[in-house]
Amino acid sequence: MAEIENTSPRPLVYAHLGDLHLTDAKARNYQDLLAILAQLEVEGAGQLDFIYLPGDVADNGQPAQYRLVTAALRLASVPVHLIAGDHDREPGSLANFYAVPAAAPLPKALTVQGVRCLFLDVCGPGTGGPDFRLGATQLAWLREQLSQLPAGTEAAVFMHTYPADLVEAAEQAQLVALLAQHRVALVDMGHTHYNELANDGATIYAATRSTGQIEEGPVGYSLVSLDQGVVSWRFKPLDGSFPFVLITAPADYRLLRHAGQAVGPQFLVRAVVFGANAVASAHYQLAGGPWLPMQRDAAGVWWAAASRPAGATLPLPLTVEVRDSTGRPGRHQVQLAPAPYQLPARPGAGSDAASLGAWEDNGILGTQLGPNRNARPLHPSS
Repeated sequence: MAEIENTSPRPLVYAHLGDLHLTDAKARNYQDLLAILAQLEVEGAGQLDFIYLPGDVADNGQPAQYRLVTAALRLASVPVHLIAGDHDREPGSLANFYAVPAAAPLPKALTVQGVRCLFLDVCGPGTGGPDFRLGATQLAWLREQLSQLPAGTEAAVFMHTYPADLVEAAEQAQLVALLAQHRVALVDMGHTHYNELANDGATIYAATRSTGQIEEGPVGYSLVSLDQGVVSWRFKPLDGSFPFVLITAPADYRLLRHAGQAVGPQFLVRAVVFGANAVASAHYQLAGGPWLPMQRDAAGVWWAAASRPAGATLPLPLTVEVRDSTGRPGRHQVQLAPAPYQLPARPGAGSDAASLGAWEDNGILGTQLGPNRNARPLHPSS
């Protein structure tokens, strides 16, 4: 059997910095924001397409708080895309939010690495607090955007909350139906204050924990990729080491969007590596077998053509390990589903009903410690 070739374009890769809730320059969350941005600038150079801020940028929506984020974002050399959260709407409008130079009017659409990225505002149409709405105009805009997608083009939606958090049942139903009809690959959100992944069998829902109001786990950010329809997500603690590996393909069995993403007899292994030092070596291993070399393509993606072991069953562990020029290692492991594979029936409705639960190797503790599950009086309107 002829070896398959790495002909896929570079995946979309971005960093998600969870709800900042900025207050003042001396607060720990502002120092963490500066450290994260500096880390991404040094260790993520050339790997990121953009940085995403999912709303609740300012804790009270005050001009001084937005001046802090404006100053901090000068550290970033890649585009930064912001959306609004309920805390940004606290003054009664989003006027202060839109004074941030990086805050383009919402909704907005752009194509990055062949993926149509759609950024929504679920707070502006509301009256403040968790009164999440899209409004008829924005729903019509989203419907038009999705209906005009060229065949084979993947879409990702960026919004502050799960669709099920919309207060109008009719809007919930319309949005979920649009996502399903157009098989939107990814919905990426903030608001939960905890890391979470959900999979309804067609769309992956991803939430990254807050940077400013930490209920569980260490401060950090998520790194997300969309590689020819395969969604990959991994949390990077701020104090974690480099090099940091993200396998972009094939899909972990928990993140399969359709049965065609299960691995056949031959398949491509693809990964991106974050780190300031050059990668000296990269290898992959299947199911405890030998370590086999990977090579770097012109777009900076590490890849290899792999053969599935005879008799492989679910889960089939795939590990990618690299060493940089100083000898430091970095690795990532996913669990593959050998084809043929029947996806389990999953609840939909654009909610966390399809949550994957704990996935500690990827930074998901599964405890849902945050204001939207185990509510704490400290942040009643989060």
